[in-house]
Amino acid sequence: MSLPNCPKCDSDLTYEDGSLLVCPMCAHEWTQEETAAAAEALIIRDAVGNELQDGDAVTVVKDLKIKGSSAVIKVGTKVKSIRLLHDAPDDHDIDCKVDGFGPMKLKSSVVKKA
Repeated sequence: MSLPNCPKCDSDLTYEDGSLLVCPMCAHEWTQEETAAAAEALIIRDAVGNELQDGDAVTVVKDLKIKGSSAVIKVGTKVKSIRLLHDAPDDHDIDCKVDGFGPMKLKSSVVKKA
């Protein structure tokens, strides 16, 4: 069984100390449950609960007003080759190019996997 890398410094020298995992490089301590919770947090799901991956095609499930414009992205608009943003500071966790509108960021809660 291989131990996960340190979540703080990404060192691969982690070791077990009782129920804790310890990093000798930065002295960070964490539990196996925290590792599992962090892995689950990295999963991005669409509006119906399907797991999304980089390169997926998605369909918009509701009309989206574009800020600063009178244009609207209609329901059913297909978006190809999405890129997921796991460390997005806001809820916009999909980077994509929408035909006729150009590059933009979308929320995973307004799309479903095609």
